[in-house]
Amino acid sequence: MIRFIICSAFIGLFLILSIPVFLVEMILGKYKPHLRDISSLRIVQFAFKVTILISGIRITVLGKENIPTDRASLFVGNHNGFFDIVILHAFAPSPMGFVAKKEMEKIPLLRTWMRNIHCLFLDRQNPKEGLKMILKGIEEVKNGISICIFPEGTRSRDGKMLPFKEGSLKIAEKSGCPIVPVALCNTAAVFENQFPKLRPVHVILEYGTPFTAEELSPENRKFIGAYTQNIIQQMYDKNKVNIQD
Repeated sequence: MIRFIICSAFIGLFLILSIPVFLVEMILGKYKPHLRDISSLRIVQFAFKVTILISGIRITVLGKENIPTDRASLFVGNHNGFFDIVILHAFAPSPMGFVAKKEMEKIPLLRTWMRNIHCLFLDRQNPKEGLKMILKGIEEVKNGISICIFPEGTRSRDGKMLPFKEGSLKIAEKSGCPIVPVALCNTAAVFENQFPKLRPVHVILEYGTPFTAEELSPENRKFIGAYTQNIIQQMYDKNKVNIQD
């Protein structure tokens, strides 16, 4: 419980103390957008790395060599808990936004940082807004900003992967960017499994071999969500036996 209290206090303090930084970031974004992107990434990464330090998580990262360095990508991962986002963003080598639920846009201060790192807000009840989000994601990727999405649409409550929504990979299909499968193992054990306590558990993050939609057979491209999920499931199952709690 102590870890949770300290972590909550740090996040609240970070958001409040970062208010003056918003003005600097806004000015920087007008004249040097790329510098603003890098600056925002590093600031948010600092906050996430401190959060990881407070929580005591031990993280093993596999497959970093699979992350494309010459172009933006669509990172596709399984979703077990809140710390999926914290861990993935803490290790992002270049600017990367997340697809987040629309409700997150209502949280003051947090939404400003989310916009600064190019997060996309998805209204799951409005297909028209969903299409706008996809078009915005394509634009971001073409401008060099990677996007991360969890195609299950919500966190898995029992550790079993939910079916990936086929339309969730449209950003990669339409932009032609690489798809990087990402497997996160044991993140629910950090927080969700014993809310509100934080446990200093072992987590494994693995980046799989990237591929493009164009490389796939017509059948696999038609069911690209299931194809990608199968790759992630294999990585997850392999890493699950190596968790050291």
